[in-house]
Amino acid sequence: MRDGILVINAGSSSIKFSLYISDGDDKPLLSCKGQVEGINVAPHFIAKAPHGGVLNEQRWPDQPNLSHSALFKYMIQWIEAQLGDAELKAAGHRVVHGGSLYSQPLLINDDLMAELETLVPLAPLHQPHNLAPIKALKEVHPELLQVACFDTAFHRSNPWTAQSFALPRKITGEGVKRYGFHGLSYEYIARQLRQIAPAVARGRVVVCHLGSGASMCAIHEGKSIASTMGFTALDGLPMGTRTGTLDAGVVLYLLQQKGMTAKEIEDMLYKQSGLIGVSGVSNDMRVLLESSEPHATEAVELFVYRISRELGSLAAAMGGIDALVFTAGIGEHSPQVRERVCKHAEWLGVEMDDEANQRGAQMISTMESPVSVWVVPTDEEMMIAKHTREVLQSVKVA
Repeated sequence: MRDGILVINAGSSSIKFSLYISDGDDKPLLSCKGQVEGINVAPHFIAKAPHGGVLNEQRWPDQPNLSHSALFKYMIQWIEAQLGDAELKAAGHRVVHGGSLYSQPLLINDDLMAELETLVPLAPLHQPHNLAPIKALKEVHPELLQVACFDTAFHRSNPWTAQSFALPRKITGEGVKRYGFHGLSYEYIARQLRQIAPAVARGRVVVCHLGSGASMCAIHEGKSIASTMGFTALDGLPMGTRTGTLDAGVVLYLLQQKGMTAKEIEDMLYKQSGLIGVSGVSNDMRVLLESSEPHATEAVELFVYRISRELGSLAAAMGGIDALVFTAGIGEHSPQVRERVCKHAEWLGVEMDDEANQRGAQMISTMESPVSVWVVPTDEEMMIAKHTREVLQSVKVA
């Protein structure tokens, strides 16, 4: 019998899921995907086939207080009805923060859950929502194996210097350091490069994960060397609604001179800044590129400028660069942004093939370019599915 693997990616108001079927081949096959959204407001379940066709849809407009457990029960019952000759064997969860301890996926037990709860202060906007579905799933399906896949794990190979702030050691010892995020995406890209371009995978690569959440990572010989994100997923590049790198003195100014509360500052930095804050138009790069508003143009320019600065920094961290990779929503689908970034990177040896870039080719640099440039779609859910299957297989062997 084939194994069914459920992948869960939970946020504050939505739970995304993907169902994979594994029969021992290298790549689990996607069976369906969907989400429960509008939690605590107007719950809405939708499931789609891999090609995008709607398989099922359910709304509860008069039951805003439906619990995670109740919604999970509906979701699990529907998913199990789709398994056919497969059996649901495990669920893999994206857990944003694994702290300093965890550098690989782990089977979830009570001790691990207790440890992950202690990390909530390090990621208060993400960690509680990642842990909630683990608890809910345990209630409705207690015998199902659950696996935690950490978004910070891939960056645990960073050297001490890349992880440290110049703070008193007492504070650093309490866990205030650079963790890096989007690790599941970077790990997937690193594995894909081994298949697409093995020589590139062995070299010095900068990957640009450009989406609503955006970051960059220096990868040398398949291992993370440095990342633009730090203690939180707020650091680094400007994002859809997040500020990116900010002088800590600005926060002190807002507290002391503007009289803002910590909550008000949090909302500003996470929800009102980035592309939407600079442009006043949208947090969607497609809208900004089409807009004639000067502030929209400035938001795009700032986004590209920060990418260009971080590119130089990450190349320096590796002592050079052999390849540049674009991924995620903007990276995969915006030839305009790729073109601007590559133009700024000509000093590093980047020579873009304009025609290849416009048609979305896999390699978009010229054959003579000293630094090759690639567009590689990411798939964090597939990475979680593979990790979950590996843990499941190790449990079977044991």
